Amino acid sequence: MKIYAHRGASYDFPEMTMAAYENAVTQGADGFECDLRLSKDLIPVLWHDATMDRCAHKSAVISESTYLEIKANYPQVLTFDELLDFAIAHKKSLLLETKHPVPTGTMLEEILVSKLHEKSSEIEESGIDISVISFSWFALEKVKQLDPKINLVFLIRQSTPSFAIRFTSAKTISPGIEQLRKKPSLAMDIKKSGRLLNVWTVDSESDINLCRHLGVDNLITNRPGFAREILGAK
Repeated sequence: MKIYAHRGASYDFPEMTMAAYENAVTQGADGFECDLRLSKDLIPVLWHDATMDRCAHKSAVISESTYLEIKANYPQVLTFDELLDFAIAHKKSLLLETKHPVPTGTMLEEILVSKLHEKSSEIEESGIDISVISFSWFALEKVKQLDPKINLVFLIRQSTPSFAIRFTSAKTISPGIEQLRKKPSLAMDIKKSGRLLNVWTVDSESDINLCRHLGVDNLITNRPGFAREILGAK
C-alpha cells in the first residue's frame, strides 16, 4: 500500500505549503496529493476552496485573482510548477486533483497536460507516477482525450451514479473512508471490476487498519508519518 500525503503533512503543517510537503518527505510519504485551481492569469495554483476565506482569511476568489494577488494574500501559496519540480527532485509520486465546477471549464486540464509533456523526460527519469484525479467525470474524460497515457483516478461520493463509475476511463476508483466504513464490500466490488483502489482521507489507526484489511492500493492521509508507523516500514 502506498501512502500519499493529503495536501502534504497537513495534520502538522499548513495545507499545501512547502513546509507540508517537505515534512511529508521526512515522514516517509510515497507521494503527494494536492488540489489545483487556475488563477485569473491562468497559473495553476495549489488551493482547495474557491475563495481564500478559510486559509488566508481573505474574501478573494481564486479564479478572479491574479497569481501575484493570490501570493500577496497568502505568501505560502505554491504553483503547480513548484510542486512538480519538488516531487521530481525527491522522487515522490503525485495525485493532482482538479477542482470543479470552475469558470474556465477544462482549461486547467489542458494546461496540466501541456506542463506534464514539457517535463516528461524528467518525470520518466525520476520514476514517479503522476495521476490526474477529480470528482468531475468530464474533466477526466478531457484528460483521456488529450493524452490517454496519463493515469486517471475517479473520486466518488455516496451520491455518485453507478453508471458514471462503470463508464469512467479511470483505472483507479477513489471513495472516501466513510463510504468504506459503511460498506466495506465496496472495496471488493472495485477490485472485481479490475480497477485499483484509492481511499481518502484516512487518519485514524482503525481506518488505516481497515484499509490494510480491504487491500487498498493507495491510502491518502493528512498524517503520513502516523500511517507509516501503523503500516510498518517500507
